Amino acid sequence: MNIQGIKDKNVWKGFFQRAGEKTFLQSWNWGEFQKAMGHKIWRLGIFREAKLISVALVIKIEAKRGNFLFVPHGLSIKYQASSSKYKALETLLNELRKIAKEESVDFIRFSPIWERNQENIEIFRKLGFKNAPIHMHPELSWELDISLSEQDLLMGMRKTTRYLIKQGLKNKDIEIIQSKELKDIEIFNQINKQTVKRHHFIPFSLEFLKKQFSAFNSDNQISIFLAKYQEEIIASGIFIFWQNIGFYHHGASSLKYPKIPVSYLLQWEAIKEAQKRGCRVFNFWGIISEKEKSHPWAGLTLFKKGFGGYEKNYVKTQDFPISKKYWLIFIFEKLRKMKRRV
Repeated sequence: MNIQGIKDKNVWKGFFQRAGEKTFLQSWNWGEFQKAMGHKIWRLGIFREAKLISVALVIKIEAKRGNFLFVPHGLSIKYQASSSKYKALETLLNELRKIAKEESVDFIRFSPIWERNQENIEIFRKLGFKNAPIHMHPELSWELDISLSEQDLLMGMRKTTRYLIKQGLKNKDIEIIQSKELKDIEIFNQINKQTVKRHHFIPFSLEFLKKQFSAFNSDNQISIFLAKYQEEIIASGIFIFWQNIGFYHHGASSLKYPKIPVSYLLQWEAIKEAQKRGCRVFNFWGIISEKEKSHPWAGLTLFKKGFGGYEKNYVKTQDFPISKKYWLIFIFEKLRKMKRRV
């Protein structure tokens, strides 16, 4: 196997049309967004006998706690045989160790979307990786097969969810609007501030949201949904549509009218939009396990699961230490995770 940089967007896009597990974090536009945020990136392809069998987007993250190379939801590989996966990951790791030395980073971090099974865990372990103290992106997500009819989708939902959607459809004071306008990111941001106060998390900046929206909007891969009640916007969501998958990426809501089911209707309209775009899967993004009933996101998990679907459990975030400083970073991140309860 050999590794090369990929500069052709169509080559990158074409690979993912044949790939299995994938998310927009591996997309060309996610790389463009990272560049817009000032990050250095590499798009690497692994070849076997001139055939592209694997790709990885690599991002250099510069943080106060230390610098590292990050591979979001990668690497993606065409052949799922254990030997192929091991060799592809080994080839990529060897290249990343060279880049790490040139870029003076302290560690390499992978957030894989490989199924969490013993075989995949063992591949990372044999190559010298260790479980990271934090996760960067969801390690447990919720997906829904939306190749079904609307009626079948409704019947597959939790009874309460189905009831609230139907109530929302009957309520003439509720209106769901789909927007492609950058200015509406500011509306989302204002509602999100209320969500932050309730759940006590660190939000993405307005600059982050705008640049992310612009990166995907150039290819018509993103929409903002706004939910109005009596002409007042009280909920919003940002959805990405990529490679026949719809993603619920950001959500925000006000509690001014807690008994008005706008969030349920907004989500339903986004699912129907994904169907119109030819998507066969709807990814609700991260959830928590049933064991974590006191977790801040327990209510959000219940909301997502109410639409029906199935769980995807991925290998935990993996770190490959480069410098001795990594161990100080490990302790810092471990303590921060405990403090934030995430």
